[in-house]
Amino acid sequence: MRRFSDLSEDERREVRSRVFKLYDSADAEIRSHGPVCVASGKCCRFAEYGHTLFLSHLEADVLLSAAPAYETPTDKSFCPFQVNKLCTAREHRPLGCRVYYCDPNYAGKAEPITENYLDQLKKLSQEFDLGWSYAPLHRFLDEQSAGLVCSPHAPSL
Repeated sequence: MRRFSDLSEDERREVRSRVFKLYDSADAEIRSHGPVCVASGKCCRFAEYGHTLFLSHLEADVLLSAAPAYETPTDKSFCPFQVNKLCTAREHRPLGCRVYYCDPNYAGKAEPITENYLDQLKKLSQEFDLGWSYAPLHRFLDEQSAGLVCSPHAPSL
């Protein structure tokens, strides 16, 4: 099993490109259900609304390759990329952010979309022999700030 940092630069670009293609497909599928976002910011206030944002190590790499600066250690109760109820890492946000909507008309639609695209992310990870890690956002953020490599070799939840 390899670490993302073990990949050649061409392989890293290929993996990131394919993650973005998966995101594009997921975004199109989500749009087909017509969820409405009212920019309440609830999706990023984890403790207040009782949820945790999980992502894979592939998604963490994509996010952290272009994420704006954030304060460390991170506070698990909210996303450090939310500023004035808006996402400052929107283009690179993980699948969990993409599928989450407060719209009651969208209820029950996110789960099958999430499962489908997580399966595809797992297959991509296997194709490049990268193993699999799926953990809360803050684990990856704190590992990054501590200079640790986000990898499937660290404990996963």
